[in-house]
Amino acid sequence: MTLSLLRKWSSLSALRAGARYFRSNAALEALVKASEDKVPNVVLYNYPSFSGAFAALFAHLFHSRLILPCLILPFSSVEPLRVEDLYVEGLERCYLVDFLGPKGFSRKLARRSSCEVIGFDHRKSVLAQIPSAEDHPDNLTFHIDIEKSSSTAVYEYFSNKLADIRCPDRAVASLLDPKDQDRVETVLRFIEDADLRRWSLAEIRAFNIGLGEWRSKLNCITNPYMYEQLLGLSSVDLIAKGNSYISSRQNAVNQLLDKVFKVRLGRGFYGECLGTRVDGNSELSDEIAKQLSVKSAAAGLRPIGAVVYMQRYNLKMCLRSTDSATVLIPLKLLRFASLSTKPCILPSMIEYFGLN
Repeated sequence: MTLSLLRKWSSLSALRAGARYFRSNAALEALVKASEDKVPNVVLYNYPSFSGAFAALFAHLFHSRLILPCLILPFSSVEPLRVEDLYVEGLERCYLVDFLGPKGFSRKLARRSSCEVIGFDHRKSVLAQIPSAEDHPDNLTFHIDIEKSSSTAVYEYFSNKLADIRCPDRAVASLLDPKDQDRVETVLRFIEDADLRRWSLAEIRAFNIGLGEWRSKLNCITNPYMYEQLLGLSSVDLIAKGNSYISSRQNAVNQLLDKVFKVRLGRGFYGECLGTRVDGNSELSDEIAKQLSVKSAAAGLRPIGAVVYMQRYNLKMCLRSTDSATVLIPLKLLRFASLSTKPCILPSMIEYFGLN
């Protein structure tokens, strides 16, 4: 085998090895067992998506309440499950929650199996995937609502379905226990605010930061406690955690903002702005530069913040502006001066700077 062929084979092997995490042996074995047991319901949820994971939780609660056999699996766009994987004997219903699959996936699944395929999504981009009336199988149903997150839509769907099955006389039947309902519904409102890109709720940024650490736990195969953990989430706790993180970062930012110098843009031809060195704290460069841009404007300088740091053996600079009128053009040379030392030349290290 030649060296080039060996390298190609090694690359393909590495790719396949990494892909097995998504189309895993465990998932395929679960589908085989579901076929042997003639499990009538399969739920595939968008992974790693909080809306998908909560939708999977509601599907789990619905089928558990009614003691209905159901297999729930994560579905990733990286080496996704295939239509052929879902040929489960006895399958009556397949739910696709918070996604419709790759192009043509849901329609192909409906055509090649006799099961009912029900898809939920809230993204405008999926509207193009909806087949025309003449090409729409009777056993395929889409619930697309761009004004409502998929997790909320699935919650309402299974709540109503449970009420109709258990309480034909219209008595109240809830998918969630009373002790959990208000807390979970509040979490859903925050998730929806982010899913629909509204960002209208107070503390939404802190909530998303606090929620972020849970993303690695959204695989129900590798994390059998996922449903209990999602049920226990509290927006109050998540916001508190997010605010604590924001506060700690702001304290670090404040220390660096105390050590600023002036930066002459294009040897002063394009004015001056404030800058600082953040060696060892480059992960803070974006927010520091933005806050520096505000301070620069307040000091009568260009509304630009410059952050300088060493990365390996390279001296790098990050420029940001909070002024919407600022545009970017090439820059070849900067001159910067400490407020307490003489000016010195900074070699070419960045590509762009702001110019009104």
